[in-house]
Amino acid sequence: MESIKDKVAIVGMGCTKFGERWDVGIHDLAIEATYEAIEDAGIGLEDIQACFLGTVTAPVLGVGGGLVSDALKLRDIPIIRNENWCTTGHIALMEAAMSIMAGMFDVVLALGVEKLKDTGYPGLGTGRGMHPVLEARRTAPGSFGMIAPAYFKKYGLSNEEGKKLIGQIAVKNHHNGSMCPKAHFHNEITLEQVLKAPIIAWPLGLFDCCGNSDGSAAAILTRSDMAKSFRDDPIYLKGVGVSTDSMLPHNRPEFGWTSFGAMVKSSQMAYEHAGIRNPREELDLAEVHDCFTITELAIYEDLCFSPRGGAREDIESGFFSLEGGLPVNVDGGLKCFGHPVGASGIRMTYEVYKQLQGKADKPERQIKNASRGLSHTFGGPPQTSAVAIFGNEKG
Repeated sequence: MESIKDKVAIVGMGCTKFGERWDVGIHDLAIEATYEAIEDAGIGLEDIQACFLGTVTAPVLGVGGGLVSDALKLRDIPIIRNENWCTTGHIALMEAAMSIMAGMFDVVLALGVEKLKDTGYPGLGTGRGMHPVLEARRTAPGSFGMIAPAYFKKYGLSNEEGKKLIGQIAVKNHHNGSMCPKAHFHNEITLEQVLKAPIIAWPLGLFDCCGNSDGSAAAILTRSDMAKSFRDDPIYLKGVGVSTDSMLPHNRPEFGWTSFGAMVKSSQMAYEHAGIRNPREELDLAEVHDCFTITELAIYEDLCFSPRGGAREDIESGFFSLEGGLPVNVDGGLKCFGHPVGASGIRMTYEVYKQLQGKADKPERQIKNASRGLSHTFGGPPQTSAVAIFGNEKG
């Protein structure tokens, strides 16, 4: 298997303000993110040779790439759309990178966009389940919430201890999001507020769940040997990994809910590409899929940020805070930045990109001497995971 390490670079990125964007339509969001990206790269729309689009709301947009060609007036180039649960943005980014690595194109656009608020697209879900025989409809909080009691029992936490533990993740991410101008939510919260909030799916309360948002993010990718002709500080792709588990893993009798094979496999694949042996020590920041606070806790262990059963100690010591050994979700994560599904993977990468360039929008948010970062999404029932690793130097 040939490694993708240092063969592709990002030379421009853009990201809209996330939130309830009633003032704009989906085309406006795509334009806003893309124009920031091409300005950042110092190119024009005419320089884009292909576009890889990620968006989930098919009933609204249809099934093709017309959104991009209509909004951006990109004509007579390939526009390839994907929908892959919450990993959709990452898949667009990876498809763009693979097209460059294959030698098909030199300059491509990866674009993720979603306009959820106008569609009435619900966070709780409606309709049938994912399998006509093996399950009835479950909600997203109900599905992911099942991780919590299993984890609490396995590692000897009382319900009260466990709820306080995941509540600290919400407090951290709200603190980080409060300083990020483009984030959906800017309210700092206390642990007491988390514990007293209305329950959505026990033990997940209101502040344990991310909200639905509108937003878009975009990236301009090129060959790494061309990257410095665009800018002095390109960001190099070090490794990628994608994994989709089969047959809804939670229907298997042995499935324990505290670990997900897709997350383990996708991260191992990305680490192998990047030559990372100890991600806890070798990464400087990570943006991960905190759709719910308990999901972020599970990610710590599946992505080898913490040893099995060791997340509690790391959370309580502040290891994942802005000042900690491995800052996680430094822009507030899905919890506070927002989760317009198709855009999230590229939005996470936008934060890593800016941090590795030393260009966070506020000095107090900048991770010192950051040189390598990770972005990650996890979606489905849950079933599929994507990981990408980036660095600011070759090698």
